[in-house]
Amino acid sequence: MGDKDTAHYDFDHWRQLAEQDPAAFEALRRRILDEAISAAPGRRQERLRRLQWRIDQTRRTAANPLAACLRISAMMWESVSGPQGLVRTMNLLANRWDGVPRPLPQRRAGRVLRFPGH
Repeated sequence: MGDKDTAHYDFDHWRQLAEQDPAAFEALRRRILDEAISAAPGRRQERLRRLQWRIDQTRRTAANPLAACLRISAMMWESVSGPQGLVRTMNLLANRWDGVPRPLPQRRAGRVLRFPGH
């Protein structure tokens, strides 16, 4: 897999690298993720970095790779079908569309708590 061609995914290359040199695998994985996030529109980069942090923490705290995969998959499904997920948003849009655009309901602002020393 060439460095310039990150769109091509060679499973055998990645598997071999992970088996033979886990540190190099992790460094390359991190670099490719950082490049992909940096290539996103500026307004999306912070959200993507936070999501990647959550994924990394899930991987780090899972008992094994399969457990990490299952937990990350559950996170994905929650973002699709959960209470604030894609399915709900699409249904809101479909049910409100009668040819006249209407804004989605606004989220209520939360109250910011001040802590001593901050």
